[in-house]
Amino acid sequence: MTEQTAGQDPGPPVPVADVVNTVAGTACQDTRHRIHYREDGEIRSLSLADLDAAAVRVAARLHALGIRARDRVGVMAPNRIEWVLLDLAALKLGAVTAGIEPDRYQPAAVLAEFGLGLLFTGDPHHAGDASGAVHDIAQVHAWAFDTVGTPADAPALPPHPGYDPADICAVKQTSGSTGPPKGIEATVASVNRSLAAVQEMFDHRDGDNLLVFLPVRFLQQRYWIYSALAHGHDVTLADRVTAVETAHAVSPTVIMGVPGFYGQLMTRLEADGIPADPAGRGAAIQQALGGRIRYLWTGSAPAGRQVLHFFHDAGVPLHEGYGLNETCIVTKNHPGAFRVGSVGRVLPHKRIRFDKDGILIVGSSHPVNTRYTWCAPGANERVFLPTGEVKTYDIGHVDEDGFLYIDGRVDDTVTLSGALNILVPLVEERLRELPGVHDCAVFGDGRPYLTAVVSPAAPDLDGEALARDLAKLNQELRYEQRLFAAVIAHEPFSIENGLLNAQYKLMRTPIGARYAGDLERAYAEHRIYNDGTVGDAPVLVTAAAGPPHDGRAEDEQK
Repeated sequence: MTEQTAGQDPGPPVPVADVVNTVAGTACQDTRHRIHYREDGEIRSLSLADLDAAAVRVAARLHALGIRARDRVGVMAPNRIEWVLLDLAALKLGAVTAGIEPDRYQPAAVLAEFGLGLLFTGDPHHAGDASGAVHDIAQVHAWAFDTVGTPADAPALPPHPGYDPADICAVKQTSGSTGPPKGIEATVASVNRSLAAVQEMFDHRDGDNLLVFLPVRFLQQRYWIYSALAHGHDVTLADRVTAVETAHAVSPTVIMGVPGFYGQLMTRLEADGIPADPAGRGAAIQQALGGRIRYLWTGSAPAGRQVLHFFHDAGVPLHEGYGLNETCIVTKNHPGAFRVGSVGRVLPHKRIRFDKDGILIVGSSHPVNTRYTWCAPGANERVFLPTGEVKTYDIGHVDEDGFLYIDGRVDDTVTLSGALNILVPLVEERLRELPGVHDCAVFGDGRPYLTAVVSPAAPDLDGEALARDLAKLNQELRYEQRLFAAVIAHEPFSIENGLLNAQYKLMRTPIGARYAGDLERAYAEHRIYNDGTVGDAPVLVTAAAGPPHDGRAEDEQK
């Protein structure tokens, strides 16, 4: 395959606002716009000026504890206002925030691995270690808000040193969907350039309220808080459990979500009897999300066409994009330039090409970084090229109008025993469109045909009906893509049971491990060899045998 390129001519440079230094070094005076958040089961809010002043008080406390410019402050907790305050406080000291996944690490290991000066944890049992470096994040609330009786000699915030564009302002962890999480240090320039690109596309402004519910340990989720402080709009912090409830209460104009969230919303609305006509459907979507949606943002995992059309056709734009922790946002659909099914056009500061094997390579004028700081041996060489580009291991194509399509990953390619290669995400997308199927994972590497583990939309999924639907679907698929067996999972794939990661991506290896025995029995019972001559063969659908095994935690680490 010859190399293909796109995004090589970005045009004249666009001025890039220094959002990071604005947030870090400027006292926010905005009393009109607010941050909304949940605390003790209630929705509360602060003006952005009050948020900034509270962050200054927290920064003074961090400074008194020894944090200086370029020191690393770790936060290992779920979404809460104290998380935001710690991140802003670290910026105000010229320090570095390290977002750490809760419940995955012990504090001592995190302190040592990431070289943290302090670690704040949502688990109070972790706080108060012998080193004095581990703190309960709840105490940040008192630092920020309990100003009554503050002594006159309370620590003052030192002058901000200012960040250089090449300085590090955050430590990112990869999501862990392709192996153990890796750590990468993000440059100030990369944050500023990505935020500038977003503003060019979406013009977040007065009147907007951006709802953030994905974990703010992922740096891009904190972009929207920086955007509020720099560009003057509201922002709301929630979590995935309270996202819809919070949206209904605060009426956001933009929701930053992932395909799984929108798929679940679609399923719920359909179960409630949503109107069939586009206008009625759009009204129902708006009502569920507070009534003011300007557009919905999605990325991090592929969005199926069924979900995209559900929202787009109803007049509620769902704009899909593409990016990695190693690259940040690479492409994005946006008003005036979107195509359903694509992930958008290449951003001006990015460039892409496909190597001789068809793998997508991404280059940046302002890279996140050119290496992992924390990773297993060989990981840097596998991902970061000597050119500074990132090898994504995604496979895709660009259409004649410059829209990028992601067709799958190299490791999403299954090779049947008959030497047929299949990109299983393309099959999974069709399978998710069947009644009763909420999600699915397709397997078959080295096997005579493809099988699937189906995550049911409801506990009473009819296996016989699913078998008939699969047989009909097979007639529409290429012969090598056809499925001749499926296992109905014990319960829907979820973050809680370890079968989705925090960004709602399939954890394919744990799914395969958990249902390995069921898949093995299906192959033993249904002996078919897919050589292209078995198109009308019946499909075997079975329910998984027995409850999930006790090796769940072990599976999740694979």
